[in-house]
Amino acid sequence: MKTNRVKHTAPVPQDLHIHTVFSRGDSAVAPEQTLDLIATFGHARVTGISDHLDCMTDDELALYMKTVRGHGFRLGVEICNSGWVAAAAALPMDYYVYHCRDHSAEYAGAEKLLETGRPVIIAHPFFMETDLRRVPPACLIEVNNRYIWRNDWKSLLSPWVGSCRFVLSSDAHQPNWLNQFIARHVAAELKIEETLLFE
Repeated sequence: MKTNRVKHTAPVPQDLHIHTVFSRGDSAVAPEQTLDLIATFGHARVTGISDHLDCMTDDELALYMKTVRGHGFRLGVEICNSGWVAAAAALPMDYYVYHCRDHSAEYAGAEKLLETGRPVIIAHPFFMETDLRRVPPACLIEVNNRYIWRNDWKSLLSPWVGSCRFVLSSDAHQPNWLNQFIARHVAAELKIEETLLFE
């Protein structure tokens, strides 16, 4: 079967799901994955950093926010479950990346985050077994370079094209992950229009 080839040009318009060494407890994060490296690489016109909230102490969180802003990046945070929603909603973030597992409390957590008026990105929904029918419509659905290929993305995403808003991301934990090749291939195949949050 012939597939369409996607031409990749740098930089990509936006990448809002990137991790750094501030995600201290995440074993996938390489020690080289620093904010300085990401700034040097410049793979996206709009770069957002979204380290794991549950991986940082209060002091680390304060340094994280200051350092991300100091680089001129968009400030986000990844929230592992609804138990962290109240803490995240109280922070001066530009956006949230949210794990929405298929439980009522997690969908309610997404609603709470939306009440802040900030964008909420539902992270790697099929890896999290998110039921997209239950996700609040104002949320954005992520097409994630790291996980999308693990599922039958055509059958899972096709019904939602045209009714959901999508963002493409790398979910980079290491320097060699700073790309969106797979996510952009999926988007091109399904004719997904990328939502740009911070132009």
